Amino acid sequence: MEGYKRALCQLPPDTMLSHSILLQLVCAAWVPLRSSATPVGAFPDEERLPKFWYDLSKERLQRSLDYQDSTKTAKNLVLFIGDGMGLNTITATRILKGQLGGKSGEEYSLAMDSFPHTSLSKTFCTDSQIADSTCAATAFLCGVKTNKLTVGLSANAIYDQCNTTAGNEVPSILRWAKEAGKSVGLVTTTIVQHATPAPAYAHCVNRYWYSDSSIPEAQRGHGCTDIAHQLVHNIPDIEVIMGGGRKYMTPQSTPDPEYPADPNSQGRRLDGVNLIDKWKELKPGKKAAYVWHKTALDQVDPEQTDYLMGLFEPGDMQYELTRNNSTDPSITDMVDKAIRVLSRNPQGFFLLVEGGKIDVGHHYGKAKLALYETMLMDEAVARAKELTDDRETLTVVSADHSHTLTLGGYTDRGNPIFGFAPQQSDVDGMHYTSLLYANGPGYRLASGSRADPRNDSTYNKDYMQQSAVPLTQETHAGEDVPVFARGPWSHLFKGTNEDTFIAHAMAYAACLGPFASRCNQTSTAMKPTSRAAPNLSAPGPRVLLLLLYCAMAL
Repeated sequence: MEGYKRALCQLPPDTMLSHSILLQLVCAAWVPLRSSATPVGAFPDEERLPKFWYDLSKERLQRSLDYQDSTKTAKNLVLFIGDGMGLNTITATRILKGQLGGKSGEEYSLAMDSFPHTSLSKTFCTDSQIADSTCAATAFLCGVKTNKLTVGLSANAIYDQCNTTAGNEVPSILRWAKEAGKSVGLVTTTIVQHATPAPAYAHCVNRYWYSDSSIPEAQRGHGCTDIAHQLVHNIPDIEVIMGGGRKYMTPQSTPDPEYPADPNSQGRRLDGVNLIDKWKELKPGKKAAYVWHKTALDQVDPEQTDYLMGLFEPGDMQYELTRNNSTDPSITDMVDKAIRVLSRNPQGFFLLVEGGKIDVGHHYGKAKLALYETMLMDEAVARAKELTDDRETLTVVSADHSHTLTLGGYTDRGNPIFGFAPQQSDVDGMHYTSLLYANGPGYRLASGSRADPRNDSTYNKDYMQQSAVPLTQETHAGEDVPVFARGPWSHLFKGTNEDTFIAHAMAYAACLGPFASRCNQTSTAMKPTSRAAPNLSAPGPRVLLLLLYCAMAL
């Protein structure tokens, strides 16, 4: 068996089977990374020639010139949020994916890298320099910045004070889409009551009030309801709900169907209500399917399904590197099914997708788990592109905040992403990995000095990269996060904006919420002037390009 795995995992990079994402994940659990096609520090001969870089830039320039910004109203909206997916996470994931394909990695492009428009998003919250996921999600889903730890409320609401809820609720773009007659859905790899999807449908002064048992007794008398209850009742016509979180939907002590003997997986609700059954009851005359197993999800016929709820774990879904492929769907599986169900609506749809376990992997200081989660979310981005039409679908990929992961150390080209920097420390004389955290559980001492990471398997999925400050969990980081956009009105995403801009720009593109009347207006004041894209092979541009090359060579 070991010999068989070795043969599979060391197939040549140009072998089609070696590019299978499933095979990559299997091999990742057995070997650190497949050996690169070229030694560390080496690079293709063509890169020695200026012409290679000139031609590469010319090709990219021509693509930019050829791209026609669309001002057509967006029929569909897809928003991907990589929870904690900062720029260092994206860069490291790009290198990882390239190295899994037998390349040095740096030159690889993720699916999100192909999006024609990019910008930066500021992630601070009204009371916090560094965001938590809830205040950030309220910003990019509701278009309003708010206080940390509060869900779908303005900054007038006070954390953990139920009586400050009423009157401070803010609607989300999911609600705006539903009011416009579109189908709506949410997919996450965490629980469906989690901080990122919750502001799409809930209003709560505490992000952790997942079920009624989470609400302190002193607060229950003020009329507040838990997030799971709101998921079913606030916007009862959400067509697709998929992720984890079964235990918050069922009465206390209800055995979990997958882990019936595990008390931690049992139902949590004190009100005795089975919200899964209630969800079905609220769909009279409709074809509503509830599934908790991948096999059942695979059997769902999108053409015969009006509503779909899939809760595949009692809590968060499993990491991609530990997921049981026969029982739990991947994020790509869920996105595929969600889009097929939602696409039945001729008026279009809004879909929120969260790669939530990126954040969890970072919090535990385990970069390999976080990067593989990012890689799989990017696979879901690619699948969504295959299933939608850029001419009518605006797709946005971003993050709620970053993490303290760093990539440094003057590493050579093709250096294994989970490997060591080439230099030893000039202070303690020990090696260090190129991936590190500013803080977190990876802080370790041995005999009063920094532990030598060479004594650990840095390629293991559970390896914790070393950190500068000891913490039980690593923290979020406060730098701006990227926004990638493609489709109608994607050119609105440029420059540096507040994270609230995402909700407003997407609503504008689809004529939703505060911009619902835009499609009825004849004014073109906000439309860009159309222009023909120049051809770089024409005499005029060719001369200009030659002058540009000459200037660059000086």
